[in-house]
Amino acid sequence: MFPMDELVAAAWPAPTVHPIDGWRLRCAGGVTKRANSVLALAEPSDLEGAVARAEAFYTGLGLPTVFSISSQTRPERLDGFLDERGYTLVDPTLAMVRDLAGADVGVHDGVHEGMHDGVRVADVPSDAWLDLWWSVDGRYGEALPDAAEMILTGVPAGYASLDGVAVGRAVPQGEWLGVYAMAVSPDARRRGLGRRVLRALLAWGRAQGCRRAYLVVVERNAAARALYAAEGFAESGGYHYRVKSVTSA
Repeated sequence: MFPMDELVAAAWPAPTVHPIDGWRLRCAGGVTKRANSVLALAEPSDLEGAVARAEAFYTGLGLPTVFSISSQTRPERLDGFLDERGYTLVDPTLAMVRDLAGADVGVHDGVHEGMHDGVRVADVPSDAWLDLWWSVDGRYGEALPDAAEMILTGVPAGYASLDGVAVGRAVPQGEWLGVYAMAVSPDARRRGLGRRVLRALLAWGRAQGCRRAYLVVVERNAAARALYAAEGFAESGGYHYRVKSVTSA
């Protein structure tokens, strides 16, 4: 079984996690829904009460209440319950997986001296790496907040960079390698740079002993999905968010 929710939660760690009746209320100052949402992987003793407590928690922080919903969510009726409560369905996201062991992950046969096909993979992200990722993927202001850097550096990872215009992040998690934070500067797209970064991260992950790789991609991002499919990734589940704004009744 592909333990998607646990892998994603560990690879994209929220700086603060508040437990409520078996649920995990994650908080990162509003930086990304993933790190500011309820991970509901256990049956609460009182569903309505647990949801109310989650709403009070996030409202008290001035944040919308967000639940991450997948096939592993408990209770299974939570999605429908939140729908009836006025929550909006947001950002359907696909999980995609592929094998690494014995598979071709691109040119060369591994990462040599931190380089793979011109892509440098480092143990820590440079300021330029962080700035590029935030400029492409950040949607919460111009300056990179401390919470975003804490998420990105919260667990050991490899940080790939190509020519200062394409970056990516890979997290070794036992047999699994999680690929995150893929970003290419808008003026450098359609040149195969994202593909080279992806292949470098996969080669790096295989060198770390990982045997399988996964990533998550928003369903509407057809271009990214096509790239990942062409690189051997196949769909394997997914999730979406249920969101209730601070001002919702």
